[in-house]
Amino acid sequence: MEEPEMQLKGKKVTDKFTESVYVLANEPSVALYRLQEHVRRSLPELAQHKADMQRWEEQSQGAIYTVEYACSAVKNLVDSSVYFRSVEGLLKQAISIRDHMNATAQGHSPEEPPLPSSA
Repeated sequence: MEEPEMQLKGKKVTDKFTESVYVLANEPSVALYRLQEHVRRSLPELAQHKADMQRWEEQSQGAIYTVEYACSAVKNLVDSSVYFRSVEGLLKQAISIRDHMNATAQGHSPEEPPLPSSA
């Protein structure tokens, strides 16, 4: 090979090598710049979404507490039905005794009131 041809090939190789080194040296900074641009553009929107989510979470927790409290109240009402039945039986006995006492006070002889049951 001739000297000028060799020099031309050597120059091409060194130019390609220099270009590759330049691209490799600058590529991370370009990537970081693009990343910084993306973060700068999207951060305000993400911060707003985070604030919205926190507000919705607080509202949800309040609603959950309300529903749990209501369920507890309903369960307590169901559990108290035994006591309501007992009070109903005692009221019936009291009415029967009152009717018997009124009839006795008026001089009538009504039939005997039922004996109190232990409800």
